[in-house]
Order: sequence, then C-alpha cells, then structure tokens
Amino acid sequence: MLDLAPLPARRRIGLTPMIDVVFLLLVFFMLAARFGVTEAIPLALPGGTAAAYEGPPRLVSVGPRELRVNGIATADPVLALRPLMTAPSDLVILRPEDGARVQRLLDVMEDLRAAGLSSMAVLE
Repeated sequence: MLDLAPLPARRRIGLTPMIDVVFLLLVFFMLAARFGVTEAIPLALPGGTAAAYEGPPRLVSVGPRELRVNGIATADPVLALRPLMTAPSDLVILRPEDGARVQRLLDVMEDLRAAGLSSMAVLE
C-alpha cells in the first residue's frame, strides 16, 4: 500500500496587517479631503499701466481690534469713506497693522465690496 505523507497544515492568512493598512488609508483620506466649499474673494491684479491716485486720501488701517480711516478710529469704515469718495470706483487703500489677522482684512474687504466699493489695494 502507498504510504503518503500527511499534508502540511495550511496557515491562515493574518488579516490584522491588512486591517491596519485599510484604517491608515481611511484616516489619511479623511484628513486630506476637503469638507465643505471654500469661498474665494476675487482679486484683480493691476494691469500694465497703473492709474494715478486722485482725490483725498482714503487709507483704511486694519488693526486687530479697531479700524482707522486716515488715522481716525471708526466702527464703520464705509460711513467714514463716503464723504471722501466721488464714485464707487475710487481707489481705497487698505493697510494691515501689526497683529491684524488675514481674516480680519478679508472681512473688511468683503464689507467694503458689499457697500459697493469696487477698487481696493492692499499695502504691505
């Protein structure tokens, strides 16, 4: 009679490493994914020729807690700028002060744009 050696026992495939890799990929893609829609403020870069600045000064200093129009503190820069402007397309210069966050500057820009002011420049 034939004496066949017993078949070696099959090893089971370990699923723990594969589960670890799947969870790592899941965490990576969750962190890398964008949640929600990001908003953007359209900015127009200056063209080939720069327009000359005309009229009274219209400098809005954006501080961490206060706004100043031409050095005078104000709660609403739109009201302070209205007497200084002849048209909504007049240039308004925004200057962030030390300690002011970018979000604060963007909020002021959005408020000015919502009031109808269309031409703004940001100084460093």
